[in-house]
Amino acid sequence: MTASSTLRLDAVAIGTLTDVSLAVPPGEIHCLSGPSGSGKSRLLRAVADLEPHVGQVWLGELAQSSLPAHAWRARVMLVPAESQWWADSVGEHLPARPAVEDLAALGFDASVLDWQVSRLSSGEKQRLALLRALGQAPSALLLDEPTANLDDATTRRVEAWLVERIRQRGWPVIWVAHDRGQIARVANRHWRIDGSKLRAEEVAPWR
Repeated sequence: MTASSTLRLDAVAIGTLTDVSLAVPPGEIHCLSGPSGSGKSRLLRAVADLEPHVGQVWLGELAQSSLPAHAWRARVMLVPAESQWWADSVGEHLPARPAVEDLAALGFDASVLDWQVSRLSSGEKQRLALLRALGQAPSALLLDEPTANLDDATTRRVEAWLVERIRQRGWPVIWVAHDRGQIARVANRHWRIDGSKLRAEEVAPWR
């Protein structure tokens, strides 16, 4: 499966959400917003096959239901708001040595690979979780507020790095976001949860 496949939700239902259908073409970012508790994270978990749900999810011609859950999640990769860390050092969590330019774009140098996870701030964990996910060569990305713990300057830097790689590698992306400015900067389309449905919102310029 290549990265240049459309991610498609076909009548997906989970929790209070029903009949969620949308298609995210290769290299596009569809932002998802909505009130707290409206089901944004649960929808991402359904797309990642982490929670039981109604409906089907497709990556190109590949159906979610045709693969074991772990194999699907290697292709359609969720980066949750709170990442999990199981080993002592940062480097033990990364599938390959990251490129120097990727580390620099996220505000690190190669010494971060030797850092103890216990010393990481929430913002550092968030940036390194993104680096870890992208290093595993997924075919689609599900991002749950990937810059929530970052200051404005770092947020802008991470956005630029992410968007560039998403476009380069042709990943379809669903990105949960609250900030209108961020949505305007990164989104090709914006969906807002309105009760049990998704409603298309205009991606308006923002300053």
